[in-house]
Amino acid sequence: MLTDTENLLSFWQQQLENWLEQHHTETDGAHDIAHFRRVWKTARALNQAEGSQGDELVLLTAAYLHDIISLPKNHPDRHLSSRLAAKEAAVILLELGFPQEKINAVGHAIEAHSFSANLPTETWEAKLLQDADRMEALGAIGLARVFYTSGRMEREMFDPYDPLAKHRQLDDMQFALDHFFVKLYKVADTMQTAAGRKMAEQRRKYLEEYVMQLLTEL
Repeated sequence: MLTDTENLLSFWQQQLENWLEQHHTETDGAHDIAHFRRVWKTARALNQAEGSQGDELVLLTAAYLHDIISLPKNHPDRHLSSRLAAKEAAVILLELGFPQEKINAVGHAIEAHSFSANLPTETWEAKLLQDADRMEALGAIGLARVFYTSGRMEREMFDPYDPLAKHRQLDDMQFALDHFFVKLYKVADTMQTAAGRKMAEQRRKYLEEYVMQLLTEL
């Protein structure tokens, strides 16, 4: 039998999924509803590993709405995406009748999750959401997303003459592989929780092994 907490989470997850299916028209496969589901699943796993210190309803809601507005990576106002998303999330939650006393906590977690916003995480929910979202840049899913996003941005996969940038400047706006060294490897060092750091290290190793295999094939 489901607990009251599980029933509450299940109810709001369905409410959010229904709203997104009807209103969320984002065509970016790296920030679609499957991404929201994965972030929630990862955030919850990290929360449980950390002794369930975070409010799971806040965490669920922030995970589903954290990229409700996500400007392209090459957009000049990219760093404002999470703030815009937090404001939009508050409007959505009020319309849905979400508990008002939790909306500010949801908004802070959304606003602080972004890498480009560079805001401090002041709550457990914000730390967990940030870790879970950044985990998406690592491991097998991170590998898939970086090349998917690079294709959308019309970046080359790698410099065929100098893939490791030994004799040139790294440029991840031109080469997808450069993004591993500019950002992805470093993401693991930004984790806010012990459980996040452990998971991120495992996923970073996967990326490192991929690059070694790529170089062998080249």
